[in-house]
Amino acid sequence: MSFALYMVGFVIFLGGLVWGAFVLGVPQVYIGIGALIILGIGIFSAVSRTRSKDPS
Repeated sequence: MSFALYMVGFVIFLGGLVWGAFVLGVPQVYIGIGALIILGIGIFSAVSRTRSKDPS
């Protein structure tokens, strides 16, 4: 559940960035490339922050 909540927040954040870039007139190709890169970073950070720790 924590992973899903983290990703929902990140997708909302990403949507705001994409909308802002679109309003500023950034070409759609660059918006798409940037969104994919940022989404990948978001997935990596969500997995690392919500991963259960190994009991040792």
